[in-house]
Amino acid sequence: MKQANKSTNQQLGVVIVGHVDHGKSTLIGRLLHDTDSLPEGKLEEIKSVCDKRGSDFEWSFVLDAFQAERDQAVTIDTTQIFFSTELRNYVIIDAPGHREFLKNMISGASQADAAILVVDATEGVQEQTRRHAYMLHLLGLKQVAVVINKMDKVGYDPEQFEKAARESVDYLKSIGLTPAHIIPISAREGDMMVARGENMDWYKGKTMAEALDAFAVANPPVARPLRFPVQDVYRFDEKRILVGRIETGILRKGDTLFFSPTNEKATVISIENWPESGSIVEAHAGQSIGITLDEKIFVERGHVGSHAQNLPMLSNVFRANIFWLSGKPLKIGNSYTARFGTLETKVTVQSIDNLVDTQDLKKQKQASGVGKNAVAEVTLRAREMLPVDAYHDNFKMGRVVLYEDHDVAGGGLISMEGYPDQRQSSSPKSKNIYKVSHSVTPDMRAERAGHYGGVFWFTGLSGSGKSTLAIAVEKEIFERGMSVYVLDGDNIRYGLNADLGFSPEDRTENIRRVGEVAALQANAGIIVLSAFISPYQTDRDRARAAIPQSFHEIHIKADLATCEARDPKGLYKKARGGEIKEFTGIDSPYEAPTNPDLVIDTQANDIDTCVKQIVDYIEASVKTSSTQNNTNKEGRVVAL
Repeated sequence: MKQANKSTNQQLGVVIVGHVDHGKSTLIGRLLHDTDSLPEGKLEEIKSVCDKRGSDFEWSFVLDAFQAERDQAVTIDTTQIFFSTELRNYVIIDAPGHREFLKNMISGASQADAAILVVDATEGVQEQTRRHAYMLHLLGLKQVAVVINKMDKVGYDPEQFEKAARESVDYLKSIGLTPAHIIPISAREGDMMVARGENMDWYKGKTMAEALDAFAVANPPVARPLRFPVQDVYRFDEKRILVGRIETGILRKGDTLFFSPTNEKATVISIENWPESGSIVEAHAGQSIGITLDEKIFVERGHVGSHAQNLPMLSNVFRANIFWLSGKPLKIGNSYTARFGTLETKVTVQSIDNLVDTQDLKKQKQASGVGKNAVAEVTLRAREMLPVDAYHDNFKMGRVVLYEDHDVAGGGLISMEGYPDQRQSSSPKSKNIYKVSHSVTPDMRAERAGHYGGVFWFTGLSGSGKSTLAIAVEKEIFERGMSVYVLDGDNIRYGLNADLGFSPEDRTENIRRVGEVAALQANAGIIVLSAFISPYQTDRDRARAAIPQSFHEIHIKADLATCEARDPKGLYKKARGGEIKEFTGIDSPYEAPTNPDLVIDTQANDIDTCVKQIVDYIEASVKTSSTQNNTNKEGRVVAL
């Protein structure tokens, strides 16, 4: 057996994937033999087994370590085998190809730097070929080579190779992957594995071994923003040491670290490095270290240390592109344990946004559930704020695994598309400010006006009828002698919020300002009708927090198809045509209220019915004890 390459510390992890019986195990067995990497006596052992059984020699038996696997002629677990070339060391991860063992395959692929997708020249791209390729896409593996195996079975025909290669490339490109190499091979005969052989002189590209050597070993991501997920907090003598692995970036002694989600900060006074004794002044991505701080701030497992200029997002909601592995379907409302970095937290499935068919990449919206081995785009919500990085921003921190009953149920990539950073300062930026204490109380205002103020927050998709109903309700309430005012999404952006756009962060700030203004008006005794899409539940909850005793969330309910058919302002047409980006319901999310105070169904009811329902609710909510006895026969409140 060839000794490990001593000339380099590089080790590349490669996962081998593909449809069952397309020759993955045979490929690896032959590769190990041709690189002189088989343990001494292994080849003779396999030949002896085959002779006893009266069967032809099988290279796949190199990896099939279990008797059960040999009997079943399938690989049932991931297998890791180490070997080396003149360039560097390798760990090959053999992943099973049939559906029942996808969990093991994903576990193996998550450890890999690159992937080899094996395609049978006689069968071409099959169901599991597509499924495995999509899994590579979900896990973010960008270095992929395709090998068209069993060329001996098609007489080494270049046209058959071109057909299988074209089919493979077309599918990979459709999911955003571009193969670095496409290689015709015969794993059984050894053609184009390490030696070129004499059967495919028409192929001028790299051999299998050369393609492996051409893959790049990922450098530690030191150039990315610092992420130091805390794994544990140890105490040695008088020291309190925060322990973890730096996932990205560089951490130096003297750095000021901000910890998420608490927003607390402290200065690093030492970096502990094991097993070496003593401290160091600098640590890089990939290093497991301990740090001590100059202040005893609250930090626990799952918190993330970073520099102030590049903080992770804070959110209690995020999207995930997942591969579902559990036999129990994922359903809206189900709760799971989510893990990313060192953080473990409970999340609830808020919505299944798309169910992806890995065969033709068609997306099914409004799916009722996600079955085993299916791919889906889902939205997950937690009760607390979480430090999150989208995968495209930080591939080390942007992967999530979902557990159910302590078993892996699914996993994939985090996306924050359409969602804002919810990190908010807990105190005003201005100093020397003090709250005004009013001598006129809400009860005094209500006694004079004949009603209390309140915020009635209309939320719903564009076209659901929010503004139409708000204007009609305002007129009816005004005619009944009450003080009322409409805050409308378009009008507020002409003045107070003219400086804001429609990014997730600007949407959040828009609603924050409106919520504070509405609360002030309600405290002044005005009935405020606030008509805003306000797509994020967290933003509406923050508006409620500004005046919790007088806030009423009213869901103006109409589905996307109905709203798009109405399209009173022509906005949906523009959004579908690409003229408007991040339009709610099209390419930006809308989170329907989970527990609204009132639901008004504008699909099922006409305007008059909806107006009456809202007016009746408002009157019941704002009336005082005196107004109950001062209402005339027409239902109008008599001003006191």
